Amino acid sequence: MECVAPAISLLDRSAVDALRRRLRVDPIVMRRMRNAYLKHFTDVDGALKHLPEAHRSEVRDGVTWQALDLHKRCDSQQDGATKLLFKTQRQRLIEAVVLRIATGRTTLCVSSQAGCAAGCQFCATSRMGLLQNLTAREIVDQILQAGRLLANEGRRVRNLVFMGMGEPFHNEDALYEALAAITGPDALHHPPSRVLISSVGIVPAMIRCARRFPEIKLALSLHSVCQATREELIPLARKYPLAEIRDALVAINRIQPPRTAIMIEYLMLQDVNDSLEAASELASFLQGLRVHVNLIPYNPIEDAPQLESSSRERREEFGQSLRKAGLETTIRYSLGGDIDAACGQLVRKQARAGAEATKETANVLARTASAPFTNSPVGQHQTRRPSVRRSSAFRDADGRRRHDYPSAGVLALRVKARVLLQSQKNLASNRACFYRDIALHPVREH
Repeated sequence: MECVAPAISLLDRSAVDALRRRLRVDPIVMRRMRNAYLKHFTDVDGALKHLPEAHRSEVRDGVTWQALDLHKRCDSQQDGATKLLFKTQRQRLIEAVVLRIATGRTTLCVSSQAGCAAGCQFCATSRMGLLQNLTAREIVDQILQAGRLLANEGRRVRNLVFMGMGEPFHNEDALYEALAAITGPDALHHPPSRVLISSVGIVPAMIRCARRFPEIKLALSLHSVCQATREELIPLARKYPLAEIRDALVAINRIQPPRTAIMIEYLMLQDVNDSLEAASELASFLQGLRVHVNLIPYNPIEDAPQLESSSRERREEFGQSLRKAGLETTIRYSLGGDIDAACGQLVRKQARAGAEATKETANVLARTASAPFTNSPVGQHQTRRPSVRRSSAFRDADGRRRHDYPSAGVLALRVKARVLLQSQKNLASNRACFYRDIALHPVREH
């Protein structure tokens, strides 16, 4: 049997070079193909045109071109936002958001995890918990797929922000590998000064990142300089108190270039952190630091009905107070309100829809398993619930116990179960998995 080499990633320079040598392709030609896909965001066919026709088929089959599947695209009817819902190889949903700014610039917001362990009260993603760390390839593929979408519009990603799902520094190794590919001259070669990483304040990791990638900007989700309020909004704040946070900001200012400011993210929440007294305390906390404050309107989520966004007037007053104190301040506005652009909202909706389908599947399977079986050939009925243990007899229809023959009604339920199961790959329990085996391998009616 012929051994087929596993598909490689274009991000793996050594593997690409090995493929080039095996095919005896000119290194300049292979570099053009790779640059077309990674830097100019052409599609697969466009990239392969740089290769001799004799090698295109083998390279097409020998490269894994995508690490993510595009599950859904939502375009805002109000502004220039597009939310892309991707599915990972482990069948987890993640989000990336394209923000087309009125000035002509384009920002891409990417995810570093499926779900998040930070537990922030204002974030839909935190309600999921951590489901999966993304690989470096999955992080980069969000950029490549969004880049091709924008290339078709004659636009390019200008600013890249890690403000999507997940806490980036909880996935530090994959983050750094992705950043090396994003900013490296032999891969995407995106300017590091146009990359921003947002964190709830994982102090040691923020300092490590500043040392490793000094030109990449960092953003701190601060939201309050009252320790009790911050702990209520961000449970991880208990581990990194405000005194440590400020010391880290000082250290990062010393590491990074003089023109690089730390972004301070401040979510404006009505009657929580939006008083003028809170503005004065924030100004005192940030005094002497090289920072830029972003005042962000709260994008409501269903899971936190107690939180409301501050009024526009209050945001203006708050911002004016900070400017008078000498702090550079920008009052942001939200895009994509009609497409659930708040982090994690669309995935949560998809997950709830999937949970409802899974519940219906489980109901059908439960009725199937508890339905009476016909004890052929004498026609007697007995009610029996199959054991949760799965033996080879239950996996092989021809090897089933001969006395278990289903009635027509049971068969009908199993047909319905199979239809539901086609859209539900993961069930909630071992018992459900056992029912799934029965539904997928119905016994024959004699």
